[in-house]
Formats: sequence, structure tokens, C-alpha cells
Amino acid sequence: MAISKQNILLRALIWTSTGLFLIEAGVTIASLASICVKRVLRCARDLAVLARRVKSTGRRPVATITFLVVMGPRGFASASDTTSTSDEAKPDDDVPFFLLVDNRASFAYQSTATQPGITSKTAKQIFEFSHLDIWRYGTNLVIVDSLKSDHADPAAPCLSPTGPTTGCAGATEIYGLFRSTLGFNEILNTTTFSKGPLRDVSLLIGGDAQREDRYSSAYKHDVVAGLQFAFDLPYKGFLNVSPLYYKEANHNAYAQCEIGGIPGASCLADGNISYRGTWAVETSYYMDLDFLPAKMQYFAVRGRANFYGPKGGENSPLPSTPTKLEIDSEPVRLIFDSGKAFWGSKHAHRLDVWVAYRYWENKYGFDHNASPVCMGLGTRSCVEKSFYPGITVKF
Repeated sequence: MAISKQNILLRALIWTSTGLFLIEAGVTIASLASICVKRVLRCARDLAVLARRVKSTGRRPVATITFLVVMGPRGFASASDTTSTSDEAKPDDDVPFFLLVDNRASFAYQSTATQPGITSKTAKQIFEFSHLDIWRYGTNLVIVDSLKSDHADPAAPCLSPTGPTTGCAGATEIYGLFRSTLGFNEILNTTTFSKGPLRDVSLLIGGDAQREDRYSSAYKHDVVAGLQFAFDLPYKGFLNVSPLYYKEANHNAYAQCEIGGIPGASCLADGNISYRGTWAVETSYYMDLDFLPAKMQYFAVRGRANFYGPKGGENSPLPSTPTKLEIDSEPVRLIFDSGKAFWGSKHAHRLDVWVAYRYWENKYGFDHNASPVCMGLGTRSCVEKSFYPGITVKF
């Protein structure tokens, strides 16, 4: 059954934002509790502040949490939240709860995207909101994307067993990502985990969720957990490397018994796919190009490369073609800091213009050399290679 774009957007944002907020609150409480033995007074104040925030947000969970994720808050804390009411407060109690809050909105146009099983070339408009915060014991990253395809990648009812093949609007996807870290140096109040270029080692947890209005009604959702190794690079740069455990579930309407088959043998009653847990490695980097002459120091590079191991059959638990190592990467994004170039260093990265290269092999884990999804109509649809431009506004 077709799902309206409004319902997709609402359900995805509510599900993603609510889940991510609860994960963040749980991790925050756990990390604060873990150091109470040595820092009882500070923990008591921090836990009290967090409890007041959770309580006040809980009075209107859906509206408030959705607003926080979509609109990009300045964080739960304000100056008044983190200032002790005691006249005997220590100087470090005046430090804000969030040391850094960075909210950005981006638009990009990808003219040569792909969609496995559907097309080897579709244009996609990509709208993105990202939120990064750094607090006393770690970091939190939230990304929400909306991707709109052209008619080459149609929404339902096109491409359904009894539906038309043309005449439908382009598909829409909503994707959400959350990553949270707790630094061992910060939690233990030590520098043991800083050696040479290694700045810190952190516990990392997170998850992803994706929903779409294609006939397949894919509903990808996963969790990740592991470690993050943070390294310093020259020119205010960084390199993060995260070995992780990865567990994914999904949905595929084409695997449902409604279109024929033997339940449990050749089709799934509900179309829900459960992959086995596997390994993953996520990497990201950033560096200003300040080795350039002073009059050209408006450029930076960033990138990422994520690797996800085989996760069983593509329609697990049904017998099906094995999945393959998935490489989801943007090796390089060249950024021009127009804010700094036109308005001065005070407005650095207020407005970035960039061009990036994307390489995605075995998209969603489909083996591009063996999967039926990547053959026939889907020939060359399981590998994506694309240069594309974008613009980012910091607010």
C-alpha cells in the first residue's frame, strides 16, 4: 500500500527524534553516574539539571522533541541552567553545559545518483539539517536528510506488480542518523588516552533510520556500538576512526507473500527483513588548507568512508543472494569558506560552497556482480559514482 509523503515525514521524524533523545538522555545519565564516586557534588548538580530538562520535555514529548531535531535548537542548556544556585559554587560550575553547538542546513544536487533495482541514473535534490554539540564528557551528532528523486526513480504505485510503470512523481526518502560519544579522558579526568596524534578514545553508540514512498516501502533501521579513535591532523584538522558492531533490519514489499510464494520458504508474510549482526568501520576527516598563501586560506577539505560487512542474505531469513561488503563514501569534499572570504574571520563557515565526489559500492549491501536486484532493469544501479555541488549555511 502506498504511504503518503506527509505520513512518511511525520513518522520518520517523530520516531527518529524521540528515539535519539531517549538514547542521549540515557547515555548522559549513565556517564554522569559513573564518575559520582570521585566527583559527588558536581554529579549531583549535573544530574539535577538534566532531570529538570527531561521532566519539562516529557510534558509535551512529540511536539517538543520533533521541534528540537528539525529546527536545530541551541541545545537543552542555557546559561541559567548550568549556573549553580549556591553562593558557594566553584568557578568551573559556571562552564556552560554545552561547550559547542553547531547547527547547519545544506542543499545539494546530485545529477547521477542511482537506486538499486530501479535505475542507474536519477537526479536527487538533497536537503540536510545537521546538529553537532560538544559537552563536558563527549559529543552528539544528529543528521536529518530529505532526498527527492526525479521521475526515473518513481514513488508508489509505480513499479508495483499491478501498477503503472510511468506517470508517478519522483520518490521521496527521509533519513536520520545519530551518533553519541563519551570520551574516556573526559569521564576519567585523565590524559591516559592521549598519545602523540591520538587525542582521545571514546565509547560510541548510535543508530540510523530511513523511510521512503516507493512501492518497496523500505524501512531501514539499525544500531551501532563500538569505539572511536580521534586523531589530530595539521591545520586544525581531525581524523576519526570507529570500529563498530552493526545490526540492521529492513522491509521489502517485493518479498511479501501478497505477490505470491510459500510463506517462510519463498516469501515473508510481513515483508520484514532481519539481517545478522556484522562489523563496520566508519571514518571521517576534516582539515583547513592553511598551507596555501594567506590570500587563499579560504579552503578546506573533509570526507568520510564507511565500510559495512556482509550481513547475510539480502532477503533474510529467506534463502537469497548473499550481501557483500558495502562501501559508502564521500572521499573528498572541497569547501570554499565564502563567509570568511567576503565578511572576515568572524563569519568563518557562515556560508560554505562546496563540490564533492561520492562513491557507493554494493549500495545497501546488494552484490553488484551477483544480486538479481542489480541485473536487468537494475543494471549498474548498485554502484554510485557522482560529482555534485552543494551549499551549507551555519546558524
